[in-house]
Amino acid sequence: MTGAARASGASGVPGVDVPDRRGRTGLHLTGRDLDRNPDVVVRDVELLASDWYVLRATTYDHRLHDGSVTTERRETYDRGDGATVLLYEPERRTVLLTRQFRYAAYVNEHPDGMMLETAAGLLDDDAPEEAVRREAAEETGVQIGDIEHVFDIYMSPGSVTERLHFYAAPYSGSPGGSRAGIADEGEHIEVVELGFDEALAGIGTRIVDAKTVMLLQWAALSGPFAR
Repeated sequence: MTGAARASGASGVPGVDVPDRRGRTGLHLTGRDLDRNPDVVVRDVELLASDWYVLRATTYDHRLHDGSVTTERRETYDRGDGATVLLYEPERRTVLLTRQFRYAAYVNEHPDGMMLETAAGLLDDDAPEEAVRREAAEETGVQIGDIEHVFDIYMSPGSVTERLHFYAAPYSGSPGGSRAGIADEGEHIEVVELGFDEALAGIGTRIVDAKTVMLLQWAALSGPFAR
């Protein structure tokens, strides 16, 4: 990407002054008006890619504790915010997870890329609770009860802008082994029901997805399975 996609940009750059394939423009402006931290002044924002999600390089001045100022350049990957939910059945002490192929894990030494995870997805234009109900229905096919908000977490703040909203909710039925997901969106999901103790013991071996680990540990420490 040349300087054509910088904040000072030239014409004809998708995502800058002509729509990208999601119909967006002005993507090079995000962050330029940030002023909540007086020690950080954004100088330039360069749009590197906007194929589906958005990759930017931002240059900013950072005043350090000793008063000196450094100029830094950081890339950020913006895929929007998301939500995830731990589905649990308290009487049988089970949790409902999904198994699906994740190429990013596969290319980084995961044995087969098939990840066990809590149901999750991007918010798009929905409120977090609405989004998580939608994703639970699409990915598992079960009806869920009252949703409890657990916490909101920045999952990889060094480079990814995403804030993930965490929830927990009881479910009914036993759909383990069924298939779910929206095929047109590339979702090919197996629904997996596990005993909670089995799932907790699988952290670091069978279960290596961060959001899932966090929700299982919350459930054991202060959630529905806390002793």
